[in-house]
Amino acid sequence: MGKIKVIQTKSIIDRPKDQKRTVEALGLGRPNWEIIHNDTPQIRGMINKVAHLVKVEEFKK
Repeated sequence: MGKIKVIQTKSIIDRPKDQKRTVEALGLGRPNWEIIHNDTPQIRGMINKVAHLVKVEEFKK
């Protein structure tokens, strides 16, 4: 199972509640925050929902 780095690029101010909750569920909250997740279908689905607010990179040690 691979790892991905999720970086929040935009603020969640004035976004619908479901998008805010999705960003928070990913462990983000402010622009330029980043977190590493396992690359699973559930995480990918969450990223697709807020793709306009985040950037995704492959994580390599």
